[in-house]
Amino acid sequence: MAYPVPTGAPPEQTRHTHAARRRGVLLPVVGLVALGICGLVVLGMVGNSVGFGGVLVGALCALLPVGPVVAAFLWLDRWEPEPPRMLLVAFLWGACFAALSALLINSSASLAADSLLGRGSGDVLGSVVIAPFVEEGVKGLFLVGLLVWRRREFDGIVDGVVYAGIVAAGFAFTENILYIGRAFAEDTMVGQSGGVLAVLLLRGVLSPFAHPLFTSMIGIGAGIAAAKRSVAVRVLAVLAGYLVAVLLHSLWNGAASILGGTGFFQVYVLIMLPLFVAVIVVVVWQRRREARTVAEQLPSFAQAGWIAWSEVPLLGSLAQRKGWRREVRRRSGPHAARAVADYQGAVTELAFLRSRIARGAVRDSAEELLSGRLRDLAKARARALGMPDALTAAWGGDHPPGWAPPAPHTISAPLPQAPPPGYAPPAYPPQQYPGRQYPPPGYGPPPQQGGPTYGAPGLPEPRQGPPPGWGGPPR
Repeated sequence: MAYPVPTGAPPEQTRHTHAARRRGVLLPVVGLVALGICGLVVLGMVGNSVGFGGVLVGALCALLPVGPVVAAFLWLDRWEPEPPRMLLVAFLWGACFAALSALLINSSASLAADSLLGRGSGDVLGSVVIAPFVEEGVKGLFLVGLLVWRRREFDGIVDGVVYAGIVAAGFAFTENILYIGRAFAEDTMVGQSGGVLAVLLLRGVLSPFAHPLFTSMIGIGAGIAAAKRSVAVRVLAVLAGYLVAVLLHSLWNGAASILGGTGFFQVYVLIMLPLFVAVIVVVVWQRRREARTVAEQLPSFAQAGWIAWSEVPLLGSLAQRKGWRREVRRRSGPHAARAVADYQGAVTELAFLRSRIARGAVRDSAEELLSGRLRDLAKARARALGMPDALTAAWGGDHPPGWAPPAPHTISAPLPQAPPPGYAPPAYPPQQYPGRQYPPPGYGPPPQQGGPTYGAPGLPEPRQGPPPGWGGPPR
């Protein structure tokens, strides 16, 4: 995150801003280094257990299921894609820190159980009781950390499920290396070749979503907690999700280690598959709810002058958004398409925040959060407008019919709007705080460093009213 220093700022403010900038760069670097060290320790421990050949075969086989799993969660996150760096940290947390913590704690607990309860009891007790509590706990710590320190990253259940799924995918990736590598070492020792295929079939084909399914329960709890104001409700939501994740994980491990064979497949077919389908239904329902939220907020954005009326149908549909980016990429290249994608994401984040404020989920910091989202929208729009054809491509031609070079102006000045006859103001008006002016002072794009500015020839003026044939947001 950038921390610009205002011109003429006092020395104390300048020092504070520079210190914040250094922390913003240093903390992520330290975190990545720590996760990298955890990954090296895990690699060394696994290599010591299964050998170099086992690690190599296990890593190659573990890559097969992790790609489709991660792609599925990224597909769920299309309305408001999470920052790639946060998704990378989530994956590394699961693959490195969570895997190392679980490996150390589970091994120590199993040894303690063997010494207290007799040899062999540690394996069963560890897999059914200890491992579920430990593994879901260290995976869920990432989601708790996001809720405490990066709550802005959470807009609901979909975000919680996405982060939980990515963390669990990283954990399963490391765990698959261990199990497949162990099967390879055993096959090599006895001169057989079916163990690796059996483990890969079970973990990579039949149950690649097992860990993501368990941890998604914590993600659902975290998504519910992010939308609530009561601290007690937040804690209970996350705790309930954690306990459900532990229960499912314990049931899965118990079916594999105790029931085996027919009993395992009965649990798989009668419990896990229906639950997996239920989670898919919940997530798809939440995605449609997100689509309705965005569509309901867009007209008020256009009325306030934050977006153009002609952009309302383009921003209200994933298909229209994709077509917009594709046309921009064809005309102006990937950088322009990336700028438009960032702009679309900023509009979505603002829509989600205004919806949460309207529901009463955000009150104390509503003004500060809204001002920040508006500044983000202004910066994203400025970057998009600084790209040739970034907005003109939306009409599928050089300019919309009847276009003429508009008078220069900036987004900080309200644009004249002419809603269609009979248009009713939104139930949640843009200026929701008496005595407060929105956009806030200073809201607008930074000075352009070359390239066209908003309102310059070659970029369209926002249409004065909804485009012809616009029939309102989808219901």
